[in-house]
Amino acid sequence: MLISRTVRRNLALAAALVTTVLAVSACASDPETEVRAVNGQSFDLTPQQANRVRADKVEAIAAQVPRAIRDRGTLIVTGSAGTGAPLRFHATDDRTLIGSEVDFASLIADILGLKLEVRAADWAQNFVAVDSGAVDAFISNVTVTEERKDKYDFATYRLDNIALEVPEDADWTYKDRTSLAGKRIAVGSGTNQEQLLVQWNERNVAEGLPPIDIAYFQQTTDYYLALSSHRIDGYLGPNPVAVYHSATSGQTRILATYSGAGEALQAEIAVLTRKDNGLIGPVHEALRHAIEQGTYRRVLERWGLQGEAVAQSRVNPPGLPRKAA
Repeated sequence: MLISRTVRRNLALAAALVTTVLAVSACASDPETEVRAVNGQSFDLTPQQANRVRADKVEAIAAQVPRAIRDRGTLIVTGSAGTGAPLRFHATDDRTLIGSEVDFASLIADILGLKLEVRAADWAQNFVAVDSGAVDAFISNVTVTEERKDKYDFATYRLDNIALEVPEDADWTYKDRTSLAGKRIAVGSGTNQEQLLVQWNERNVAEGLPPIDIAYFQQTTDYYLALSSHRIDGYLGPNPVAVYHSATSGQTRILATYSGAGEALQAEIAVLTRKDNGLIGPVHEALRHAIEQGTYRRVLERWGLQGEAVAQSRVNPPGLPRKAA
Protein backbone atom coordinates (compact mmCIF):
# COMPACT_ATOMS: atom_id res chain seq x y z
CA MET A 1 0.00 0.00 0.00
CA LEU A 2 1.62 3.27 -1.11
CA ILE A 3 1.39 6.55 0.78
CA SER A 4 -0.31 9.39 -1.11
CA ARG A 5 1.75 12.17 -2.61
CA THR A 6 0.13 14.62 -0.19
CA VAL A 7 1.27 12.62 2.85
CA ARG A 8 4.77 12.27 1.45
CA ARG A 9 4.89 16.00 0.75
CA ASN A 10 3.73 16.85 4.29
CA LEU A 11 6.31 14.52 5.84
CA ALA A 12 9.04 15.89 3.61
CA LEU A 13 8.17 19.46 4.65
CA ALA A 14 8.13 18.49 8.32
CA ALA A 15 11.49 16.79 7.96
CA ALA A 16 12.94 19.84 6.27
CA LEU A 17 11.65 22.03 9.10
CA VAL A 18 13.16 19.81 11.78
CA THR A 19 16.40 19.68 9.80
CA THR A 20 16.58 23.46 9.81
CA VAL A 21 16.08 23.52 13.56
CA LEU A 22 18.74 20.91 14.20
CA ALA A 23 21.25 22.70 12.04
CA VAL A 24 20.71 25.97 13.89
CA SER A 25 20.62 24.30 17.29
CA ALA A 26 23.94 22.59 16.65
CA CYS A 27 25.56 26.00 16.11
CA ALA A 28 23.81 27.82 18.95
CA SER A 29 25.80 28.70 22.05
CA ASP A 30 22.74 28.39 24.30
CA PRO A 31 21.38 24.81 24.34
CA GLU A 32 18.17 26.08 25.97
CA THR A 33 17.22 28.09 22.86
CA GLU A 34 14.03 27.13 21.09
CA VAL A 35 14.55 27.85 17.40
CA ARG A 36 11.72 28.94 15.15
CA ALA A 37 11.50 27.70 11.58
CA VAL A 38 9.34 28.14 8.48
CA ASN A 39 5.92 29.76 8.93
CA GLY A 40 6.53 30.29 12.63
CA GLN A 41 6.35 26.60 13.58
CA SER A 42 8.80 25.78 16.36
CA PHE A 43 10.49 22.54 17.31
CA ASP A 44 11.60 22.29 20.92
CA LEU A 45 14.75 20.14 21.08
CA THR A 46 15.63 20.99 24.67
CA PRO A 47 15.39 18.52 27.57
CA GLN A 48 12.84 20.76 29.35
CA GLN A 49 10.22 20.31 26.58
CA ALA A 50 8.33 23.39 27.73
CA ASN A 51 5.94 23.15 24.77
CA ARG A 52 4.99 19.51 25.29
CA VAL A 53 1.24 18.97 24.91
CA ARG A 54 -0.31 18.27 28.31
CA ALA A 55 -3.77 17.17 29.45
CA ASP A 56 -5.82 17.13 32.63
CA LYS A 57 -6.52 13.98 34.58
CA VAL A 58 -9.85 12.34 33.72
CA GLU A 59 -11.11 10.77 36.92
CA ALA A 60 -13.43 8.26 35.24
CA ILE A 61 -10.61 6.91 33.09
CA ALA A 62 -7.98 7.06 35.82
CA ALA A 63 -10.21 4.94 38.06
CA GLN A 64 -9.90 2.08 35.55
CA VAL A 65 -6.10 1.83 35.95
CA PRO A 66 -5.01 -1.36 37.80
CA ARG A 67 -4.68 -0.65 41.52
CA ALA A 68 -0.97 -1.53 41.72
CA ILE A 69 -0.15 1.16 39.14
CA ARG A 70 -2.50 3.69 40.74
CA ASP A 71 -0.91 3.12 44.14
CA ARG A 72 2.57 3.51 42.67
CA GLY A 73 1.53 6.75 40.96
CA THR A 74 3.75 6.32 37.91
CA LEU A 75 3.36 4.99 34.38
CA ILE A 76 6.61 3.28 33.42
CA VAL A 77 7.09 3.32 29.66
CA THR A 78 9.96 1.78 27.72
CA GLY A 79 11.11 2.25 24.15
CA SER A 80 14.11 2.20 21.87
CA ALA A 81 16.56 5.05 22.33
CA GLY A 82 17.63 4.96 18.68
CA THR A 83 14.31 5.03 16.81
CA GLY A 84 15.31 8.42 15.39
CA ALA A 85 13.82 11.86 14.94
CA PRO A 86 11.03 12.81 14.99
CA LEU A 87 9.82 9.67 16.82
CA ARG A 88 12.16 9.01 19.76
CA PHE A 89 15.58 10.65 20.03
CA HIS A 90 17.85 12.56 22.38
CA ALA A 91 17.43 16.24 23.22
CA THR A 92 20.22 18.81 23.09
CA ASP A 93 21.68 17.44 26.34
CA ASP A 94 22.28 14.06 24.59
CA ARG A 95 20.55 12.33 27.53
CA THR A 96 16.86 13.19 27.66
CA LEU A 97 14.58 11.24 25.34
CA ILE A 98 12.08 13.36 23.41
CA GLY A 99 9.91 13.02 20.30
CA SER A 100 6.37 12.14 19.32
CA GLU A 101 6.43 8.73 21.03
CA VAL A 102 7.48 10.28 24.35
CA ASP A 103 4.80 12.94 23.93
CA PHE A 104 2.09 10.32 23.42
CA ALA A 105 3.28 8.48 26.54
CA SER A 106 3.16 11.76 28.46
CA LEU A 107 -0.35 12.54 27.22
CA ILE A 108 -1.64 9.12 28.27
CA ALA A 109 -0.01 9.44 31.69
CA ASP A 110 -1.60 12.86 32.21
CA ILE A 111 -5.10 11.60 31.46
CA LEU A 112 -4.56 8.60 33.75
CA GLY A 113 -3.37 10.90 36.54
CA LEU A 114 0.10 9.33 36.63
CA LYS A 115 3.65 10.64 36.51
CA LEU A 116 5.52 9.42 33.44
CA GLU A 117 8.77 7.49 33.87
CA VAL A 118 10.62 7.02 30.57
CA ARG A 119 13.06 4.16 30.04
CA ALA A 120 15.06 2.91 27.06
CA ALA A 121 16.38 -0.47 25.96
CA ASP A 122 17.36 -2.37 22.83
CA TRP A 123 14.36 -3.40 20.74
CA ALA A 124 14.13 -7.02 21.92
CA GLN A 125 14.76 -6.06 25.55
CA ASN A 126 11.71 -3.82 25.54
CA PHE A 127 9.51 -6.89 25.11
CA VAL A 128 11.42 -8.65 27.90
CA ALA A 129 10.77 -5.68 30.19
CA VAL A 130 7.04 -5.86 29.49
CA ASP A 131 7.02 -9.65 29.97
CA SER A 132 8.71 -9.35 33.36
CA GLY A 133 6.45 -6.58 34.59
CA ALA A 134 9.40 -4.21 34.99
CA VAL A 135 7.57 -1.67 32.81
CA ASP A 136 3.90 -0.99 32.14
CA ALA A 137 3.95 -0.24 28.43
CA PHE A 138 6.12 -0.23 25.32
CA ILE A 139 5.54 2.95 23.28
CA SER A 140 8.10 3.26 20.52
CA ASN A 141 6.80 2.85 16.95
CA VAL A 142 5.47 -0.65 17.75
CA THR A 143 3.36 -2.23 15.01
CA VAL A 144 0.37 -4.46 15.74
CA THR A 145 1.07 -7.99 14.48
CA GLU A 146 -1.01 -11.15 14.75
CA GLU A 147 1.91 -12.95 16.37
CA ARG A 148 2.43 -10.26 19.01
CA LYS A 149 -1.27 -10.29 19.85
CA ASP A 150 -0.78 -13.77 21.32
CA LYS A 151 1.19 -12.23 24.21
CA TYR A 152 0.30 -8.55 24.23
CA ASP A 153 -2.60 -6.11 24.02
CA PHE A 154 -2.56 -3.06 21.76
CA ALA A 155 -4.26 0.34 21.56
CA THR A 156 -3.51 2.09 18.27
CA TYR A 157 -2.59 5.76 17.89
CA ARG A 158 -0.78 6.22 14.56
CA LEU A 159 -0.61 4.76 11.06
CA ASP A 160 2.43 2.63 10.33
CA ASN A 161 4.18 3.32 7.06
CA ILE A 162 7.68 2.22 6.14
CA ALA A 163 10.13 3.39 3.50
CA LEU A 164 12.90 1.99 1.35
CA GLU A 165 15.82 4.42 1.65
CA VAL A 166 18.63 4.18 -0.91
CA PRO A 167 21.83 6.13 -1.71
CA GLU A 168 21.11 9.38 -3.53
CA ASP A 169 22.97 8.16 -6.62
CA ALA A 170 21.38 4.68 -6.69
CA ASP A 171 20.94 3.65 -10.32
CA TRP A 172 18.16 1.09 -9.86
CA THR A 173 14.41 1.54 -9.89
CA TYR A 174 11.65 -0.04 -7.82
CA LYS A 175 8.53 -1.60 -9.32
CA ASP A 176 7.53 -4.16 -6.68
CA ARG A 177 9.13 -6.71 -4.32
CA THR A 178 10.76 -8.47 -7.28
CA SER A 179 12.94 -5.39 -7.74
CA LEU A 180 14.72 -6.34 -4.50
CA ALA A 181 15.83 -9.74 -5.79
CA GLY A 182 19.62 -9.97 -5.63
CA LYS A 183 19.89 -6.67 -3.75
CA ARG A 184 21.53 -6.20 -0.32
CA ILE A 185 18.80 -4.65 1.84
CA ALA A 186 19.29 -3.76 5.51
CA VAL A 187 16.54 -3.95 8.12
CA GLY A 188 16.21 -3.85 11.90
CA SER A 189 16.15 -7.25 13.60
CA GLY A 190 12.86 -8.22 15.23
CA THR A 191 10.87 -5.44 13.55
CA ASN A 192 7.79 -5.71 11.38
CA GLN A 193 9.94 -4.36 8.54
CA GLU A 194 12.11 -7.46 8.86
CA GLN A 195 9.07 -9.75 8.82
CA LEU A 196 7.76 -8.07 5.66
CA LEU A 197 11.16 -8.24 3.94
CA VAL A 198 11.55 -11.93 4.83
CA GLN A 199 8.11 -12.66 3.38
CA TRP A 200 8.97 -10.81 0.18
CA ASN A 201 12.20 -12.76 -0.10
CA GLU A 202 10.41 -16.08 0.36
CA ARG A 203 7.96 -15.20 -2.39
CA ASN A 204 10.77 -14.10 -4.70
CA VAL A 205 12.72 -17.31 -4.14
CA ALA A 206 9.59 -19.40 -4.70
CA GLU A 207 9.24 -17.69 -8.06
CA GLY A 208 12.80 -18.58 -9.00
CA LEU A 209 14.32 -15.13 -8.41
CA PRO A 210 17.67 -14.50 -6.70
CA PRO A 211 17.35 -14.13 -2.91
CA ILE A 212 17.46 -10.77 -1.17
CA ASP A 213 20.69 -10.39 0.82
CA ILE A 214 19.24 -9.21 4.16
CA ALA A 215 21.75 -7.26 6.26
CA TYR A 216 21.63 -6.37 9.96
CA PHE A 217 23.55 -3.77 11.97
CA GLN A 218 23.63 -2.76 15.64
CA GLN A 219 22.79 0.95 15.51
CA THR A 220 20.81 3.27 13.25
CA THR A 221 24.02 5.17 12.51
CA ASP A 222 25.55 1.92 11.23
CA TYR A 223 22.75 1.56 8.69
CA TYR A 224 23.26 5.12 7.49
CA LEU A 225 27.02 4.64 7.22
CA ALA A 226 26.45 1.50 5.17
CA LEU A 227 24.10 3.44 2.89
CA SER A 228 26.53 6.30 2.36
CA SER A 229 29.39 3.90 1.66
CA HIS A 230 27.24 1.80 -0.73
CA ARG A 231 27.77 -1.37 1.31
CA ILE A 232 24.02 -1.90 1.09
CA ASP A 233 21.58 -1.15 -1.71
CA GLY A 234 18.81 0.00 0.58
CA TYR A 235 17.49 0.28 4.14
CA LEU A 236 13.89 -0.58 5.05
CA GLY A 237 12.74 1.40 8.09
CA PRO A 238 10.07 3.74 9.55
CA ASN A 239 8.93 6.27 6.96
CA PRO A 240 9.06 9.42 9.16
CA VAL A 241 12.66 8.63 10.15
CA ALA A 242 13.64 7.92 6.54
CA VAL A 243 12.12 11.20 5.35
CA TYR A 244 13.91 13.08 8.10
CA HIS A 245 17.28 11.41 7.48
CA SER A 246 17.18 11.78 3.70
CA ALA A 247 16.41 15.49 4.08
CA THR A 248 19.11 15.96 6.72
CA SER A 249 21.96 14.06 5.13
CA GLY A 250 21.47 14.87 1.47
CA GLN A 251 23.09 11.50 0.78
CA THR A 252 19.98 9.31 0.47
CA ARG A 253 16.49 9.34 -1.02
CA ILE A 254 13.27 7.38 -0.59
CA LEU A 255 12.67 4.93 -3.41
CA ALA A 256 9.33 3.49 -2.25
CA THR A 257 6.88 3.54 0.66
CA TYR A 258 4.54 0.86 1.97
CA SER A 259 2.06 0.04 4.67
CA GLY A 260 3.89 -1.75 7.45
CA ALA A 261 1.58 -4.72 6.89
CA GLY A 262 2.27 -4.97 3.18
CA GLU A 263 -0.46 -5.07 0.59
CA ALA A 264 -3.09 -6.75 2.78
CA LEU A 265 -4.03 -3.83 5.05
CA GLN A 266 -2.91 -0.54 6.53
CA ALA A 267 -0.68 -1.29 9.51
CA GLU A 268 -1.04 0.71 12.73
CA ILE A 269 1.32 1.77 15.50
CA ALA A 270 0.09 1.07 19.02
CA VAL A 271 0.77 1.14 22.73
CA LEU A 272 1.78 -2.38 23.80
CA THR A 273 1.03 -3.85 27.22
CA ARG A 274 1.19 -7.32 28.71
CA LYS A 275 -1.92 -9.27 27.72
CA ASP A 276 -4.96 -9.14 29.97
CA ASN A 277 -3.24 -7.16 32.74
CA GLY A 278 -6.04 -4.61 32.82
CA LEU A 279 -4.07 -1.64 31.50
CA ILE A 280 -4.97 -1.53 27.80
CA GLY A 281 -8.58 -0.53 28.54
CA PRO A 282 -7.77 2.75 30.29
CA VAL A 283 -4.93 3.45 27.83
CA HIS A 284 -7.41 3.07 24.98
CA GLU A 285 -9.91 5.34 26.73
CA ALA A 286 -7.15 7.92 27.29
CA LEU A 287 -6.31 7.90 23.58
CA ARG A 288 -9.99 8.19 22.65
CA HIS A 289 -10.31 11.16 24.97
CA ALA A 290 -7.19 12.80 23.52
CA ILE A 291 -8.52 12.38 19.97
CA GLU A 292 -11.90 13.86 20.93
CA GLN A 293 -10.35 16.79 22.80
CA GLY A 294 -7.83 17.66 20.10
CA THR A 295 -4.69 17.12 22.18
CA TYR A 296 -3.88 14.06 20.05
CA ARG A 297 -3.81 16.17 16.88
CA ARG A 298 -1.62 18.77 18.59
CA VAL A 299 1.03 16.12 19.37
CA LEU A 300 1.11 15.07 15.72
CA GLU A 301 1.32 18.68 14.57
CA ARG A 302 4.14 19.38 17.00
CA TRP A 303 6.31 16.81 15.20
CA GLY A 304 4.96 17.15 11.67
CA LEU A 305 3.20 13.76 11.64
CA GLN A 306 -0.31 14.87 10.68
CA GLY A 307 -0.30 12.49 7.75
CA GLU A 308 -0.12 9.49 10.09
CA ALA A 309 -3.19 10.33 12.18
CA VAL A 310 -5.78 7.64 12.90
CA ALA A 311 -9.49 8.45 12.94
CA GLN A 312 -9.92 6.41 16.12
CA SER A 313 -7.90 4.30 18.52
CA ARG A 314 -8.61 0.57 18.22
CA VAL A 315 -7.88 -2.29 20.61
CA ASN A 316 -6.16 -5.32 19.05
CA PRO A 317 -7.14 -4.65 15.40
CA PRO A 318 -6.00 -6.92 12.54
CA GLY A 319 -2.22 -6.78 12.41
CA LEU A 320 0.71 -7.81 10.30
CA PRO A 321 0.10 -11.44 9.20
CA ARG A 322 1.87 -14.28 10.96
CA LYS A 323 5.18 -15.54 9.71
CA ALA A 324 4.98 -18.49 7.38
CA ALA A 325 5.30 -21.82 9.22
